[in-house]
Amino acid sequence: MSGKILISISGLGLFFLFALFSYLVHKDFFTSLDFDITVRLQDNISRRFDEPFSFFSDIGNFEPMLILLVIVIILRKKLVGIIVFALFGFLHVIELFGKFYVEHLPPPEFMLRVKHLVEFPQFHIRSEFSYPSGHSARAAFLTVVLGLLAAKSKKLSSTQKIFIISFLVCYDVIIFISRIYLGEHWASDVIGGFLLGASLGIFGGILL
Repeated sequence: MSGKILISISGLGLFFLFALFSYLVHKDFFTSLDFDITVRLQDNISRRFDEPFSFFSDIGNFEPMLILLVIVIILRKKLVGIIVFALFGFLHVIELFGKFYVEHLPPPEFMLRVKHLVEFPQFHIRSEFSYPSGHSARAAFLTVVLGLLAAKSKKLSSTQKIFIISFLVCYDVIIFISRIYLGEHWASDVIGGFLLGASLGIFGGILL
């Protein structure tokens, strides 16, 4: 069985996990755990991190991620980049569907710590619900695409590949923690966003 087929199967598996996880979130399976994780993060992380985490939150918005994806697609000079762009759009369609179907309320206002340091003319999915996290989905999508491109590159050494993938993983971890710490999302929102973004990102990375 070829590597591409195995990777494709893993992408399908992650998407199945996203669907299953979404059902559990819809049934309020993680309510207590979500609250405990947010409280622990906010109790153990200094308020001095409000602005740094908010900065990472800002660069995880729709516009910067879209610009980065367009740059990657242009540099690859492949017609299938259109499909990857469509996958990125499909991600937001599923995000919209999830927010209206799962009906998962975000953390209460008193937990909110975000500070908007950069104002973009933003694309918003207007909903009172928070599942799945769009920031987490976009971060996972792009880092998986970039990680797969790095892994299969013949121009990069093994050390360079490890460095790039490690950097991408660290970026994801910061984004995921920041969304919870800032009170923008519950942990389950972030996990759902990761599963969604990573599953579609796998197919994007294979195509590019």
